[in-house]
Amino acid sequence: MAQYKRVLLKLSGESLMGDKQYGIDENRLDDYARQIKEIADMGVQVGIVIGGGNIFRGLSGTAKGFDRVKGDQMGMLATVINSQALSSALSAMGQKNQVYTAIRMEPIGEYYNKWKAIETLENGGVAIMSGGTGNPFFTTDSASVLRAVEIEADVFFKGTRVDGIYTADPEKDSTATKFDEISFDEIYSRGLKIMDMTATTMCNENNMPLVVFDMDTIGNLKKVIMGESIGTRVYSKK
Repeated sequence: MAQYKRVLLKLSGESLMGDKQYGIDENRLDDYARQIKEIADMGVQVGIVIGGGNIFRGLSGTAKGFDRVKGDQMGMLATVINSQALSSALSAMGQKNQVYTAIRMEPIGEYYNKWKAIETLENGGVAIMSGGTGNPFFTTDSASVLRAVEIEADVFFKGTRVDGIYTADPEKDSTATKFDEISFDEIYSRGLKIMDMTATTMCNENNMPLVVFDMDTIGNLKKVIMGESIGTRVYSKK
């Protein structure tokens, strides 16, 4: 039995590159879509936010001379491209879905509002929420938490290429050890860079549990939905 009724899944734009150096790896996209359809078929209501770092990252562009606002707007458009790709893959598998955009882009996507997104979820569709918050200076992690709180998700899943939260970056420090559970307060005190501070604080203040797990391993999404102890669960102290 699924342990959650409604979830918000944040997917990494970089992970969509798969084995490529840029853009979208069709095999990785297909893997993601199949895993999402699998849990939707279990009756789980799935909201999704995807990053855009495989196409353009605003902060990186700023470092190369782009205006920060324009750079962030380009990043928002990158998330829309990724969202359209996932929507197409889900539709090809027979999974109903709707792309929402944080800024008006009809007919590319429907302008986002909470009630429309929840209606999609309750009717068995996957709600793909793109365009970040619609504002510069906010990351897609912040947008993800905002959407999780808005749609009243039971949990916020952050799908990454690592299998949880470690004492240090496991790709750089071989002595890093993994947490099975950790509080948001301890993340602050240890200075762990799981998400930006805005996103982490929003999760904590709204009692939104966070699970960080390896989305690139096929089957892991179903495992976390079933409550298996993979990844790392982050909780708010009462």
